[in-house]
Amino acid sequence: MQGRAAREAGGSGNAPLIGRRDALQEIGRVLDAAAGGYGFLAMVGEPGAGKTRLLNELADGAIARDLPFVAGRAAEFEQEMPFGAVVDALDDRLEERTPALPPGALRLLGTVFPALADLAGDAPLASPESQVARYQLHRTVRHLLEELAEPSGLVLILDDLHWADDATIELLDHLVRHPPRARVLVAVAYRPAQASPRLAALVDAAGPQGVRVAVDPLTQSEVREFLGPDVSRSRCESLFKASGGNPFYLEALAKMDAGAAPVAGNGLDRHWEKGIANLTEVPPAVRAALQVELSALPPQALAMARGAAVAADVFEPALAAVAAEMEPDDALTALDVLTGHDVVRPAPGGRFRFRHPLVRHIAYASTAAGWRIAAHSRVAARLADLGAPAAVRAHHVVRSARFGDAEAIRTLVEAARVVAQQAPGTAAYWLQAALDLMPDTPGDAYPDRVELLVELTFMQAVSGRAEEGQETARTLLGLLPPGDIVRRARTVHMCAIMERQLGRIHEARAIVLDELRRITDRQTPEAVLLRIRLVADRIQRIDTRGSHAILETIPDSAPGWGPGLTAAVAAMRPMVAYGRGEVEEAIGYAQAADQLFSAASGNDFADCLDCFAWLVFAECFLGMYDEALRHAERLVSITRMTGQTFILGYMLAGQSRVLALLGRLEEAAAAADEATAVGRDLRSQEVLAYGLIQQCLTASWMGDHERALRAGDEAVANDTGSGEWWTHMAHVARAIAVVNEGRLEEGATALIQACGTGDQGLDFGTLGSCAEALACVRAAQDDADAANWADIAEAIANPALTGDVGLARLTRAHALRAGDPAASAALAAEAADLLTKAGRRPEADRALFDRFGAE
Repeated sequence: MQGRAAREAGGSGNAPLIGRRDALQEIGRVLDAAAGGYGFLAMVGEPGAGKTRLLNELADGAIARDLPFVAGRAAEFEQEMPFGAVVDALDDRLEERTPALPPGALRLLGTVFPALADLAGDAPLASPESQVARYQLHRTVRHLLEELAEPSGLVLILDDLHWADDATIELLDHLVRHPPRARVLVAVAYRPAQASPRLAALVDAAGPQGVRVAVDPLTQSEVREFLGPDVSRSRCESLFKASGGNPFYLEALAKMDAGAAPVAGNGLDRHWEKGIANLTEVPPAVRAALQVELSALPPQALAMARGAAVAADVFEPALAAVAAEMEPDDALTALDVLTGHDVVRPAPGGRFRFRHPLVRHIAYASTAAGWRIAAHSRVAARLADLGAPAAVRAHHVVRSARFGDAEAIRTLVEAARVVAQQAPGTAAYWLQAALDLMPDTPGDAYPDRVELLVELTFMQAVSGRAEEGQETARTLLGLLPPGDIVRRARTVHMCAIMERQLGRIHEARAIVLDELRRITDRQTPEAVLLRIRLVADRIQRIDTRGSHAILETIPDSAPGWGPGLTAAVAAMRPMVAYGRGEVEEAIGYAQAADQLFSAASGNDFADCLDCFAWLVFAECFLGMYDEALRHAERLVSITRMTGQTFILGYMLAGQSRVLALLGRLEEAAAAADEATAVGRDLRSQEVLAYGLIQQCLTASWMGDHERALRAGDEAVANDTGSGEWWTHMAHVARAIAVVNEGRLEEGATALIQACGTGDQGLDFGTLGSCAEALACVRAAQDDADAANWADIAEAIANPALTGDVGLARLTRAHALRAGDPAASAALAAEAADLLTKAGRRPEADRALFDRFGAE
């Protein structure tokens, strides 16, 4: 089983492999391990180091072990194409065999894979209910790999991932954190200098299943072996120095005549925009060698090579001929010359590709800029004649459209809307390109600039481009008139969220306050939306006085409010009351918010969904776990359905917290993992820390101390110094993990530092948990200070909260363990009963363990 990028037959890649003994041994070990389950392998090396050749050796090893494989690669000039490498690998296989998956899964896959496009229908683009977040697609692709891996296993090979789009890297991150439950080996290759931080972190994220193979340059003795006995020692030494031991560079230089002069000029040192080569990564001598190779071709063959470089990574001869402005027969004759000179090689399906991406790199970027623009225009026009979708044409349109070209602008906008749900980063790129093409005063033939800016702001927010997103939002605010209060308020709200995700909490607050000064009626829906944004900021800082002061001036409802805003205001009140120690009032507020939230539809929360995260956390603190879980599950569903993934991390963290308290640790860990993945997607330290905190605590309670400490260390490293709740909580989570690992004194010291004076930065429930942990440590050390921590726990526990009272009883049981074992056992038994009644299963189990230990 081979995908489009499987090895081309008869190429020079089948020559004897020089060196690489260690890499080959590692490949063999990984393939043998694949018989037992999931694995992840990364080949990491500079351009031309031989990564692709080693992937070919991997494919040979898979064949020898009767392991099916598929292979694909990302392409330099199609970097914005969503899931390009994965589609390249799997689409041919899906043409042969429709996977045995539910219809809904096949429809979702049909939005990505052309082979299944007929199954997608129009629903994913037309229906709000079908706007499923890309995280659901990730899970579906995982199930697809599991299905394809039956019964013999599957090796998925993805080359050149330094050119992969964000959506592909997000998918791989999901797969390493939620591995397929099947014999699936994912093998990737990339250049370290061009790899995104998230791509480079995949091996570490895979844990024990991850293997990194460094593809280093050849040694001087290996270079001599590579060149053979007919090459003199002096030329071997000069070629070694010129190539640095890089096999591809070495081969290119060796093909030059010994006295050949480097080719200068031709614009080869230029830098190019997105998707166009930056040739400075290739040594000048190698560029010269490749240029000499191409320049030696007959004129028509060279023209065909340049047209092919424009057409596609895996190109059809007819489309390359259009790009090159050649007659079909002439193009095929030129193609014969290119294959004869091993410039291009056959690929499955009657297509061709360059023997190496660097050859295409030179062929493309050495063309004249004007000719290249015209070539892309010809390809775009031909694809339009063939009825190709906008998302296929957009790659060429964006490289050839002229300023003011209304048809090109409409194509880019249509393409952006098609891919928005699954690849918002690509959608943002195409929307920005469309806006750049629009004149300042567009007429009726053009899309509405303001509407496009609204869409662009949202796409930038959900794709982790908060820096660009807040700039777009501010540009949008400059265009919106003062009277357009609704859109201004929504834009400010979005901008404030992005500023917060960038760690700029003061800027987030300032833009909200500035907009509020423009609104005279503070009870309008738009003003209230911004005012509850200020409440949320103060809750983060445990500023109960400030948050209470704002909420006191906001009524429960007012004319013009929708059910979503009414519920959002109600959702903020429980947390504020809890922070003031008004527990019975907080419970009442939570019950009222529950009724309003349950009565409203998902579409009612379009502008204020983030507020309800505080309802979930408040219900956790108040011991209302069933309600918290019900609300968290619905919020996660609504967030995915509406595409508001920039707030999904908070919802998932809340869901993980309540699941962990209920003892459903596997589910809690899965939610925490996804929250962390969302934070990484957004490049937000705050959202990432929320997920890492839950990862750390859940892994620690499950006994996976290594993973807990890894998450805890990263959470602490993301502390921005803002002093908000989550920054303190990161230190608490790590300290708890250290204690649970058995480093009692180190953990206790860290926990005391994290809690500070206890009068700010943390909630009552967390402070009570810290006191219990410290009492347990001191009791284990026979330290009388355990009693002091028991006193603190009892002072913190509110009598109205059964779980907190039970935890205080457990804390006192720790303190009495050494001096009065019988009393300690009795208190532990009472604590177990109370904690069981409250639904806090893990803590109830610990109380029972303490009881039996005391007895």
